[in-house]
Amino acid sequence: MPYREKTAWLSLTAMAVTFGPYFTIVAMRSLPGALPNLRQLGLFAVAAIAQMLILGAGHLYLRRGTPQDARTPPDERDRAIMRRSISSAYYVLIVGMILVGCVMPFSSSGWSIINAALFMIVAAEVVHYGVVVLSYRRQT
Repeated sequence: MPYREKTAWLSLTAMAVTFGPYFTIVAMRSLPGALPNLRQLGLFAVAAIAQMLILGAGHLYLRRGTPQDARTPPDERDRAIMRRSISSAYYVLIVGMILVGCVMPFSSSGWSIINAALFMIVAAEVVHYGVVVLSYRRQT
């Protein structure tokens, strides 16, 4: 498995482990939209810090296992995969930000808008790393 595919799997796993529970808890609580909600802000901080720790430890582990793969510059295939994945994620992010910035302010406020924006950012990252993984799996 190529190093860049491993890092994409690591990022997908970290997002699933940290932001999956965050969005589940937020959806189940459906707290009122009052700002600032320090509990929810603390929950987001825990999720973000946990993701950083998982990614940091994972990257260290992958670098120690195959240091030469980590230093290999991207070839044409890697650059094509990266362009395709970033392009796909961009469309998801733009649609989400149009929804959050142009549609939701008329019907929602507070934390619902914030969490929708965070969800769309995470969804765009999932699409980005998912396309990377699928592209390496298909060998294109």
